Amino acid sequence: MPKIQVMNEHLSNKIAAGEVVERPASVVKELVENAIDAGSSRIEVHISEGGLDSIKIIDDGVGMDREDSTRAFERHATSKLLTDQDLFRISTLGFRGEALPSIAAVSKLTLMTWNGIDDVGTRVSIEGGKIKEIEDAPLRQGTSIEVRELFYNTPARYKYLKTIHTELSHISDFLNRMAMAHPEISFTLTHNARELLSTSGNGQLLHVISAIFGTSTAKQMVPFQATHIDFEVKGFLGKPEITRSSKQYLTTIINGRYIKSYALQQAIVAGYQTLLPIHRYPLAILSFSMDPSLLDINVHPSKLEIRISKEQELTAWLEQEIRASLGKEELIPKPLQKREKEKSIQQAIRFQLPVEEVFPPSPRASVEGQQNKNRVPIQEQVKQEGRAMAARSLEPRGSVVREEPSPEEYIDTESIELTNLTNSLAKAADSESIADSYTEESEAIPLLAPLAQLHGTYILAQNEQGLYMIDQHAAQERIWYEFFYDKLSHPAQESQELLIPISLDFTSGEFAVLKENLTQLAKIGLFLEEFGHHSYMIRSHPQWFPAGGEEQLIRDMIQRVLEQKGKIEWITFRNEVAIMMSCKQSIKANQYLTHREMEALLEQLRKTSNPFTCPHGRPITVLITKYDIEKMFKRVM
Repeated sequence: MPKIQVMNEHLSNKIAAGEVVERPASVVKELVENAIDAGSSRIEVHISEGGLDSIKIIDDGVGMDREDSTRAFERHATSKLLTDQDLFRISTLGFRGEALPSIAAVSKLTLMTWNGIDDVGTRVSIEGGKIKEIEDAPLRQGTSIEVRELFYNTPARYKYLKTIHTELSHISDFLNRMAMAHPEISFTLTHNARELLSTSGNGQLLHVISAIFGTSTAKQMVPFQATHIDFEVKGFLGKPEITRSSKQYLTTIINGRYIKSYALQQAIVAGYQTLLPIHRYPLAILSFSMDPSLLDINVHPSKLEIRISKEQELTAWLEQEIRASLGKEELIPKPLQKREKEKSIQQAIRFQLPVEEVFPPSPRASVEGQQNKNRVPIQEQVKQEGRAMAARSLEPRGSVVREEPSPEEYIDTESIELTNLTNSLAKAADSESIADSYTEESEAIPLLAPLAQLHGTYILAQNEQGLYMIDQHAAQERIWYEFFYDKLSHPAQESQELLIPISLDFTSGEFAVLKENLTQLAKIGLFLEEFGHHSYMIRSHPQWFPAGGEEQLIRDMIQRVLEQKGKIEWITFRNEVAIMMSCKQSIKANQYLTHREMEALLEQLRKTSNPFTCPHGRPITVLITKYDIEKMFKRVM
C-alpha cells in the first residue's frame, strides 16, 4: 500500500488557511482589500472582542450575482487573473482566490450581496468551509461579510492568539494604513460598538492623518511630491521635531497597496540625514505610483513584501528628493507657539490648499513683509545691526558663482582683529559647496543681532520675529561638519609632507582590513604604505587637516575603518568621519565668547546649507516669538 496519499479537501483547506489567516487582522486585511477591488467608496469594519467573537465588513462596491457569490468560495476562484501574462501586471490588491475559502474553512461565515441588477440579493451561510444555506437577501448595493467564531475548529491556532487588545491593535494599525493609502474611500472602524476611526473619503490625505494621529501632528506634516521617469511619489513628511522611537510610523504605499520595504524605509531615514537625533525616526506617509510590470507581488502569502525591479534607482532618487524637499522648509522649533483650540479639522488646518501653497514662504520673505507692515524703533535697530553684521558677506554675493572663496570675503580682518575662534569659523566657511550654493534668497536663518551669552553655552540673539537661543557647540559643529564633508567629498589637491613619517603597527587581522580599504582612504588623501611586518607608514596628509591634531585625526580615521571589520561603504564612512572631526574641532559648553565672536559664529551658521540641526540631529536654534513674550507678560490676552 502506498504511503503518500492525497489529502482530502477539508484538510487541505485548513492547512491553506494557516498560511493566509494568521489572526483576526488577516481576515480584516483580505476582506477590506476585496472591498477596495470591488470599487467601494465606503467601507465599514465592525469588530467584537478583538475579532475573536465576530468581524463584519460592509462595503458599497459592485456586489455579486448568485452564481459568483457561491463560486467565490472555491479555491483559486478569482475574477482578477485570466492568463499567465496577467500575473506580471497585477493592479488589484487581491488576485490568488485563496482568501474567502481560507477564511470560510476556519470560521462560521455569512455573506450578503447584491450587484444592483438582479431582482433579489443573495445570502450564503458557510460553516467550516461547507455551504449550509443559500437564500434571497435584501436589495442593498455592495457586499456584507460577517465572520464569527474564528478558529472554532482549529483549537491549536486559537490557543496561541494574543489578548483582545493586542489583536485589536493589529486590526487598527492595518486599517489606519489602508485609510492613508486610499483617502478617497470612507473608512469606519468600530470595536464593541465604539467608534475608533472615521474618515470622510474626500481624497484629502491630510484629513486622514489628522483623524489617525491628531490635528497637532497633522500641522507638523510637510507636503512632498516628486516625479521620476519610472516613478511618482506624493505624500507627507513629518518635521524633525515629531520623531518616533521606531520605524513603524513610516508608511510606504505602492500602487495603492501598503507594503513593508526595508530599503524604502532606509531611504526615507537617509533623506533626513542629520536632521534626526540618534535612534529616532520620522513620521512619513508616502504613496508611490509605478508600472505594475516593475513589481513582483507574488512573493509572500500576505502580500506585504514585494520585489521592485529598479529598487536601487528608486531608493537613491527618493533619498535625494526628500533631502531637497526638507531643505526648503524652515525647521526652527517654536516651543512656546500658541496652540489654537481645535474647533474642527477643517478650521484647524488649511487642508484645501494645493501643494505649492501649503509650503510656507521663506523666513526672510515673512520677516521683510512684517517690516513693511509694522515698523517700530526696536525692529529698525535690529534690522540695522543685522545688516551691518552681514554686509561684508552679502555685498559680493549674487548670481555669479565663485570658484575659490577666501576667508577675507566673509570676514573683514583689516577693520577688526578677530580671535582664533573667529578665524576658525572663517576657515570653515571656505567650503565651496556651502559658498557656491548659498544665495541671499535661499537663507534659512534670518539676520540676527547677538545680545548676550547664557551660561557660556547659549547665544541669545534677536530680530523682528523674536528671541533666538542658539546652542554654540551645535552651531559650530554644523559649520565644521559641512566644511569637512565637502573636503572629504573631493580628492585632496595639495598635501603636507611630514618631517617625521607616522608609523602604525597592527595585528594581522587589522592589517588585512586596512589593506582592503587602502583605495577608500586614498580618496581623502591618506596614503598608507606597507612598512615591515603588519605595519603601515604615512608620509603626508591633506593640507586642510586641523593644525596640531593631524596624527590623532589620522589614528581616529583608521580606527573607524577597523571598526567596520570589512570593506567600508564610502558614503557612510565619509559622513561618520565628518561628524567625528566636527565634534572634536568645535567649541564646547561653558566657553565664553566675545560679542564679535558671537557675530562671526551666527554669520557662518547662516551660510550653511542646513542651519537647523547639528550633525547628530539635535536642534541648533529655538525661537521664542515676540507674540509668545507678550503673552507671558500679559500684553496680549
